[in-house]
Amino acid sequence: MNIGIPKESRPFEYRVGLSPAGVDMLIQSGHQVLLEHDAGVLTGFSDKEYEKVGARLVFSPEESFGRADFVLKVARPTEQELNWLRPGTIIAGFLHLASTQQERIDTLLEKKITSIAYEQIQAPDGSLPVLRPFSQIGGAMVAQIAARLLQNNWGGRGILMGGVPGVPPAEVVVLGAGMVGTYATQMFLGMGAHVTVIDQSLAALQRIWDRFPGIITKLSTKRNIENSVLYADVVVGAVLSPGHRAPILVTRQMVRSMKPRSVIMDVSIDEGGCVETSRPTTHEHPVYIEENVLHYCVPNIPGAVARTATHAFVNAAMPYILDIANKGAEGAIATNPDVAFAVNTHAGKMQHLSHLTAGKEK
Repeated sequence: MNIGIPKESRPFEYRVGLSPAGVDMLIQSGHQVLLEHDAGVLTGFSDKEYEKVGARLVFSPEESFGRADFVLKVARPTEQELNWLRPGTIIAGFLHLASTQQERIDTLLEKKITSIAYEQIQAPDGSLPVLRPFSQIGGAMVAQIAARLLQNNWGGRGILMGGVPGVPPAEVVVLGAGMVGTYATQMFLGMGAHVTVIDQSLAALQRIWDRFPGIITKLSTKRNIENSVLYADVVVGAVLSPGHRAPILVTRQMVRSMKPRSVIMDVSIDEGGCVETSRPTTHEHPVYIEENVLHYCVPNIPGAVARTATHAFVNAAMPYILDIANKGAEGAIATNPDVAFAVNTHAGKMQHLSHLTAGKEK
């Protein structure tokens, strides 16, 4: 199988679809890898490192997409990238198609592209093994970024996350007790913050309370969220519904009730966001102010630590990538239920994806 690794084209996306070690594994399995020139340079991987393990360089994105049977990306493909794909191609990446434009879905269906969303690969125990490392990294980074945003020079309230003797620490509210919420909680507690975690699952709250007995836990209800954001210095949205748009948990009225110059970090923004006032931002311009509250809504937070993120991702994703490459789309879908659950479009039909035309067949 010809496997294409294009250079990511979205602004401030520093990651790459596969490391040299992953390419080596594919080539050892008998596949050909077509790497776009400098695809890994921002991650710290040179073309020579890829060539050393047998990758073939191509010098245009059209080639890396158009000559491939299986395209490995990180971020969701752009409209132009979708146009470069040949009909019947397989594409894998963190696609988040539930929050994309309907026209992109239509293109995938019309070209009968098999699109596999890494964030939806699901193990028998319900865990999301490929999403996990990025969730861990994103959760850990949330705390260090929030600490900076609370500083006056970033427009924040001028609060030290852990406080000092005689001055209380920051109040942090985390919406979601999953992987992002757990790692964010761990980091916030390590910095000395006072943390409240809200989730709809009592089992999830039990797990995170057992791990961090000093936190406050609340069941996710409108009233609990309303009351919690009132006292929060930082609100972290860490909600995920695989294949669906994130639900709006924090309304504009709730944001309006928050302390002036407090901080919202909507980590769910790549799934549409769980705060009504959220809109995507970039690493270059990560923050905006709405209702006198700072909003940080960067979709690709782990992209800022691209080397760590790529190595962690490859460790988790490689078994699935090899399975798809060795068996093809039909074989992998038929024999690997973890992969089958992550298929968003296949043979002109939508699967495991809640969108405007859910159930529509072409």
